[in-house]
Amino acid sequence: MKKLAVLVLALILAFSAVSALADNIKMDKLTFQFVPSKDADVIITGTANLPELVKAEMANLGYDIGEVDISVGTSYEATGEAMSAGTIDVGWLPGGTYAIYSQNKEVDVILTATRAGLSNDSENPADWNGDANKTLPTEEQVTFYRALIYAAPTEKGKALAAKVNAGETLTWDELNDCVWAVANTSSSAGYIYPTMWLMDHYDGKKISDLSSVITLGYADAFAQAASEQVDIICCYADGRRDYETAWNLPVDQQDETGKQGMGREDTIWNELNVIGVTPGIYNDTVAITTANPDVYNPEFIAALQQALINIISTEEGAEIFSVYSHTGYAIASDSDYDGARQALTVVK
Repeated sequence: MKKLAVLVLALILAFSAVSALADNIKMDKLTFQFVPSKDADVIITGTANLPELVKAEMANLGYDIGEVDISVGTSYEATGEAMSAGTIDVGWLPGGTYAIYSQNKEVDVILTATRAGLSNDSENPADWNGDANKTLPTEEQVTFYRALIYAAPTEKGKALAAKVNAGETLTWDELNDCVWAVANTSSSAGYIYPTMWLMDHYDGKKISDLSSVITLGYADAFAQAASEQVDIICCYADGRRDYETAWNLPVDQQDETGKQGMGREDTIWNELNVIGVTPGIYNDTVAITTANPDVYNPEFIAALQQALINIISTEEGAEIFSVYSHTGYAIASDSDYDGARQALTVVK
């Protein structure tokens, strides 16, 4: 009798589970897009298992999703525009990009990334330079990061680094005499906060006032710094960690993440010196389009928030989101990014 009771209970539980799944809301497709802050191939490879994890978590939370499509935008703005139009449901947007596309409520934030803090958070650029000051991750979880202005190992870049490391102040003319590589204008670390740094230190002058500026993705910026085609690049504070191995590999080889070797002999910590440190930048968002009522509703948002928090809390999920240096997600509100919108106003 006991065995029969156990069997009956098991059947009831199984039937209940099937019934619950049968009651799930059905969705044909959910579209995710990442911005190209890393190489597109690296992002696509790193997130290959994410669709199945999302479908499994969302099924447990009341949604049966037929397909989860992942793509990488051609630019930060392209992802913002696609979300505004409703052709992309969910996007991983930096704070600056989110600030632009949330002004007219075209997108809304659902999560903010947390990430491992860095061993260095000094506002003195000289403190970041050399092997002795190599930037390492810490166990502390933080909600902000900094942008850094780096001098490449060109003749002009070395001269700038030497002055900074000696505690001397750089002049506008010295910076203006260099070739700068920056990211798109909506990039927090690659454009907006470096612009604010210039404005703070050089009487309101901006990146747009510089004589020689080119727009590059981070991978190309590091490659051109290594090949001494640009004198200054702008990037997030742990950028050198991402390109440390590739910096010293032969140019016909790739590191384990697919980054092409850059052929340098000395370390990236010795050769790519920090000459400027920006204030803290609030972490990347997971944002959602407001144009699609199937996803922009409280029930779906709550389920997706929980699903992504659950996924990144697993070993497999942590590995997936390490492509963006995200180590956790926290529920966010639009007001968290008021500072980013203020930054845009200052830049304009």
